[in-house]
Amino acid sequence: MQLYNKLSAEERRQLIREAGKQRLTISFYQYAFIIDPQLFRNYLFVDFNALDVLGRIYVAHEGINAQFSIPADRFKELKKFLDGIDFLENVRLNIAREHDDESFLKLKVKVRHKIVADGLEDDSFDVTNKGVHVDAARFNELIDDPDTVLVDMRNHYESEIGHFQNAWTPDVDTFRESLPIIEEEIKDHKKDKKLVMYCTGGIRCEKASAYYKHRGFEDVYQLEGGIIEYHRQVTEQGLENKFRGKNFVFDARLSEKISDEIISNCHQCGEPCDTHTNCDNEGCHLLFIQCENCRKAFKNTCSTHCLEVIQLSAEEQKQLRAGKPAKNKKFKKGRSSKLEFKKQ
Repeated sequence: MQLYNKLSAEERRQLIREAGKQRLTISFYQYAFIIDPQLFRNYLFVDFNALDVLGRIYVAHEGINAQFSIPADRFKELKKFLDGIDFLENVRLNIAREHDDESFLKLKVKVRHKIVADGLEDDSFDVTNKGVHVDAARFNELIDDPDTVLVDMRNHYESEIGHFQNAWTPDVDTFRESLPIIEEEIKDHKKDKKLVMYCTGGIRCEKASAYYKHRGFEDVYQLEGGIIEYHRQVTEQGLENKFRGKNFVFDARLSEKISDEIISNCHQCGEPCDTHTNCDNEGCHLLFIQCENCRKAFKNTCSTHCLEVIQLSAEEQKQLRAGKPAKNKKFKKGRSSKLEFKKQ
């Protein structure tokens, strides 16, 4: 029985192209108590692999978080499989609005301590005691209310390229960092303001809404399905789109266009731009915003240093990386002294 991926990304890419089938990019999450995450992980891998699912799925005692792609013609099989799991029956599946058959190239199902790292060690904190879920129409009404505090629960590199009008976008690198910062900023409004939150697909907001209720906030709301579902609803229902720019996504696409506005800048020259990329220097791999002119000038690297490095032989590059931790700037996305335009 196969329990782990055996093909490289390039081998899988070739198989996708040879198959010639449209693939759907999907995400979902569910908070639920899973007694044996490792056993559940193995069960998922076997069935997802059989369905030709590719992506990242995290399993923990607190639930499941999944981002993946699947051949469009196998969607009904996927739905039937998920509906056969008690706590995943009728789970909301967020289907990407922009199409890319190669959004994922491997299947990775991993057991984690938590499906969303929050830094909290509070046994009395019940993640299922969540805030009120609202649809796009109600969300638009709430964020127009002067008694609402609208908070973006995502990280700085996500909100930089797109966010809702009048939203507070904390300058944070991680979700765990944002929780105490937000609480401190709005602690005087636990009873007199509506706390309204949003994120990419809803998973961070769901945990945050339960946490802030636990901390004494009385009127807590979250955008159901996040920005992904909001985009679908405003498009299909003809609602006013109050989101500006792009929605950052965690697959090869890196973003989906929600409006035509460009609200960010190239991190190298400062020109309007909202296209993320990863530096081609394997010893850097920094995530940053780069316009087409800078991409050509720097050959998809973030600096003159990295440009020089990628022109060395593979062996010389390997020697430069020797002995250095392979963190790939994990929590320094868009933050580096090498980026000329980006505020450090």
